[in-house]
Amino acid sequence: MPPRDASVETIQRELTAFARRARATAARMHPELSLVSFTLLAHLEDRQGCRATDLAAHYLLDKSTVSRQIATLERLGLVERRLDPDDQRVQVLHLTDAGAATLAQVAASRLAAFHERLADWDEGDLARFAGYLLRYNAGYENAGYEPPAGR
Repeated sequence: MPPRDASVETIQRELTAFARRARATAARMHPELSLVSFTLLAHLEDRQGCRATDLAAHYLLDKSTVSRQIATLERLGLVERRLDPDDQRVQVLHLTDAGAATLAQVAASRLAAFHERLADWDEGDLARFAGYLLRYNAGYENAGYEPPAGR
């Protein structure tokens, strides 16, 4: 196998392992919420609210998937619907205080885990890795895909 192919295969395998660990970690942080749920909460916080159809379009998810996720978030008291002040026919999803607190707690836990995992990396390695991740995700954006979200 040519070296480039071997490297791409390794990257694919390791990113897949990373995604699996991320899902498992999300489940341990809040057993009732999936990684997708945390991603949606983060998006609602970043946008200060949005419609469910906007979430589906942004993350290229089926509307029924987003609907199920939002129903769970509402049942847990993390998200609420409010009428759009500009169009009373439209409902906008917003984090509740409990949703904001849960998201902040999870974000702090995830950041602490990254600090721990990367504690023995030197500044140069961290800077290069950060740059490579930015470059990789920019490739998704430049190709017209939405980058994977998450905090």
